[in-house]
Amino acid sequence: MTRNRLKLLISFAALLLFGVESLHAQASIGPQGPEEGVIRRQAWLIPAQDRITLMRTTMFRPRGAGPFPLAVIAHGSTQNEIRRAEFRAPQYPALTEWLVAHGYAVAVPQRPGHGETGGPYYEAQGGCADADYAKAGQAAAASIAAAIDFLSRQAFVKKSGAVALGHSAGGWGVLALTTQTLRPLAGVVAFAGGLGGRADDVAGKNCAPDRLVAASRTYGEKARAPALWLYAENDSYFSPALSRRMADAFRAGGGRGTYELLPPVGSDGHELIFAPSTAWGPALERFLRSLR
Repeated sequence: MTRNRLKLLISFAALLLFGVESLHAQASIGPQGPEEGVIRRQAWLIPAQDRITLMRTTMFRPRGAGPFPLAVIAHGSTQNEIRRAEFRAPQYPALTEWLVAHGYAVAVPQRPGHGETGGPYYEAQGGCADADYAKAGQAAAASIAAAIDFLSRQAFVKKSGAVALGHSAGGWGVLALTTQTLRPLAGVVAFAGGLGGRADDVAGKNCAPDRLVAASRTYGEKARAPALWLYAENDSYFSPALSRRMADAFRAGGGRGTYELLPPVGSDGHELIFAPSTAWGPALERFLRSLR
């Protein structure tokens, strides 16, 4: 072997090793770059419940070293595989800023099976006739629990007083989370929580409402943490009558829950979580104060 060829092989091996190390560095858990802005926005990778999939997560923090109580925000979902693949990292600017202003470190993870996080989708609910809402919610809860468990071991996060907040399917996931033994968790907040809404894209039509109510009662029977159920009057996915039935079933099962039906928001109250804090802030503040 000539000296020049040996040098080329050594150079190639070095480049290959560098590429592997770079890939490993990109896939390593924890922070993925510097903090940005007043609320210290930062990209993180957090292990999901399978310990293999890394959830793309955005962190926000108040000033200082902490430790801060943790708030995890869970996004909605869709049963459509193509739409899930195109799912963008969720953004909740009003809620995030409000929570940081109230002293919380905030995490917004993208769950497995969605967008850039990719990996397996655990939250399939099945067809309308045999929809298993309880199982689908528990799968979402497992992802949220994994984020809380990982972040609660970080130096800037308190070991107790965590709150999980979720929208739509994410709201249903945080309600399922109340049934799990999760020491840091103090309570959950569901914004328009539920599954199976707008069946056939018809406003107010739920795929299997009685199954949703029955699953709510099942959650209530095992609930260990209190829940705040927030809905707007003009929610096109879950009508006031259905959302109240769900919350009542949760409480009938033994769960500690507060139900608040808020005035109409925009063109569709299902987007309540994206509304200005004047819409939901007073109710959320009352609930968080009750957890202390």
